[in-house]
Parts: sequence; structure tokens; C-alpha cells
Amino acid sequence: MSRILRWMDRANIPENAAILDIGTGNGAFLVELAKHGYRNLTGIDYSPASVELSKNVLQAEDLTDVTVKEVDFLNCQGEIKGFDVCIDKGTFDAISLNPDNTTEVKKLYVQALKDALKDQGLFAITSCNWTKEQLLDRFSEGFEFVQELPTPSFQFGGKIGNSVTALIFKRVH
Repeated sequence: MSRILRWMDRANIPENAAILDIGTGNGAFLVELAKHGYRNLTGIDYSPASVELSKNVLQAEDLTDVTVKEVDFLNCQGEIKGFDVCIDKGTFDAISLNPDNTTEVKKLYVQALKDALKDQGLFAITSCNWTKEQLLDRFSEGFEFVQELPTPSFQFGGKIGNSVTALIFKRVH
């Protein structure tokens, strides 16, 4: 969360930017975004239990103006749109590890993301499963690579690698 928040500060993301947290889970990142002054926040999750938990966490923090919806991102048929920034902190990882129709679900994710973002909108993805090169390939159509965020690295067998990849893309037509 702190890595993405630092990037948002440096990128001068306006406080009124429409921000979507894809796979919001317990809503903790929405709380942090609100504490940083962001006011136009939406979290989505396919799990009713996660949505309920998120709403409870936000209510406990007195953040009643944050929207949380139960939505299957892969099958939202354009229901989710108009966002300046979309953030994924593991949802693409989880979706792409599904052994059923893995190629198809990755394509559905990319299309749903294209639909969700405004032209020139920004997409921040953090992945534990995919390398920079793999993510650049997956998001090559309809997106332009903006930057890689620094993540901890390690060395093994003479090679240097990262356990996490964090990239920023821009939506282009």
C-alpha cells in the first residue's frame, strides 16, 4: 500500500480522482487512500463476505462516503467505468492462477480493465506471480508502460530478481 501511495503522491494524482480498488478484500487500502485525502473511492470484490467486511471496516473508520460493491470484475459488462486510476494488489494474480480457462480469464480481465479506465487513466498493478516482462506482454494492447516502482530484490545463483513486481500503465486507444 505504501509503495502505491508514494507513487500517487509523486504522480500528483488529484484528491478528487475517481479511484477503483479491484479486489478490495477487507477495504484496508480504501481506508489508507481516504486518510491520504482521496475522496472519490470505489472498491469492488466478488465475495459478499469481503464486501460486508469492507463496509464494516469503513464504517468503523467513519468513512461512509466510500463506495463498495459486490462485482465480478470479469463479468461486469461495462458496469464499471469512468475511473482515473485502477489499482490491483493481487486480484490479477488470483484470477490468472485459476486452472480453468486461464487464457480466457486473463483476456476478460484486460478487457474489463480497459472498460473501467478513462482514456489516459492509470493502472497500478502489484504482482507476486508475474515478472515485469510477463506483465508488459499481458498489458501490451490498449496500455502504455509508464514506470516500474521499486521493490525489494534478492540474489540467487548469480541472478538478481524481485519477489514482487509493481508497474504503472496508462490506458491508450
